[in-house]
Amino acid sequence: MFMNLESLDYDAELLDWFHPEAYGTLAGTVLKGTKITGCLGDQSAALVGQKGFTPGLAKNTYGTGCFLLYNVGPKPVISSHGLLTTVAFDFGPGQTMYALEGSIAVAGSSVKFLVDNLGFIDSSSKLSALAETVEDNGGCTFVTAFSGLFAPYWIDDARGTIFGITAYTKRGHIARATLEATCFQTKAILESMEKDSGHALAELAVDGGMCNSDLIMQTQSDFIGIPVNRPAMRETTALGAAIAAGLAVGVWNSLDELQNINTEGRTVFKPQISAEESTKRFSRWEKAVQMSKGWVN
Repeated sequence: MFMNLESLDYDAELLDWFHPEAYGTLAGTVLKGTKITGCLGDQSAALVGQKGFTPGLAKNTYGTGCFLLYNVGPKPVISSHGLLTTVAFDFGPGQTMYALEGSIAVAGSSVKFLVDNLGFIDSSSKLSALAETVEDNGGCTFVTAFSGLFAPYWIDDARGTIFGITAYTKRGHIARATLEATCFQTKAILESMEKDSGHALAELAVDGGMCNSDLIMQTQSDFIGIPVNRPAMRETTALGAAIAAGLAVGVWNSLDELQNINTEGRTVFKPQISAEESTKRFSRWEKAVQMSKGWVN
């Protein structure tokens, strides 16, 4: 709302009137009059909250959908592998970073689907336990394309499809295949990010509701072949907004001062399967993706 509609640039008069160091002030509650000194979109805020300040760092938020942001540095990288280019954060001259973003349409909502639509279990929190009643997916692959597939595939006419069902398939197998679908799509996005950026990711920071499951996080690490780092305090979006505001008013004077924030109690999941086995499983997923196309005329 600070934009001049004719020049399509920030309006100097409006900026001067509202004060350049703040976006406004709170109008009510006990914080009435407090300046708003940080403004971030939720996914950028989560990247900041995960302290993804330098190129090559990435985070994945496992919510209703999934949102991966990968810091690519001070210059934008235009994707040629199905990703979006966005501003990671802007903390002033010399402190602006861009990111590649990949979105998964269905993540936590696939768990809700098994609970509400199919009645597999009575609450989403129990799905991981159901998946642990079996050793693997029993040959099942579930492409959770309820409304098509987002990054990096962008297949509008795909629909949710389960392959590999046999007479021995149990609820636990389908539960595990459902959880694996998010992990496979995350791997597909990370591979695209590596191709676009020219750099392989060394570690993935995670947050969001689904990351409460040790099974999902271990599966994720197995599939992508790198450690998955889960903080004990997982409200990283709120933390990122607080960091942005704090930097603006001098609570912290540099990004280096933030390195020890939210480090205690982290859990790191490391790959427990071979790269060959991971590739084999991902190839089956990619085959299933191709077979899920064309269900909408």
